[in-house]
Amino acid sequence: MAILINLDIQLAKRDMKSYELAEQIGITTANLSILKTGKARAIRFSTLEAICKVLDCQPADILEYVPD
Repeated sequence: MAILINLDIQLAKRDMKSYELAEQIGITTANLSILKTGKARAIRFSTLEAICKVLDCQPADILEYVPD
């Protein structure tokens, strides 16, 4: 799959740690890690919405399509 997760970039821009984001959006650090590494097969819209709200960004800032 050619969907990249740019969550690390957004976290770095805000000088925020993964565990802080996980705590604020209500998921485990393990699940956030799975998402960050691109190993997740799906993401709930509610989770994506919470991430965007906390990081004050758009879904396109986190998800990127790159052709193979």
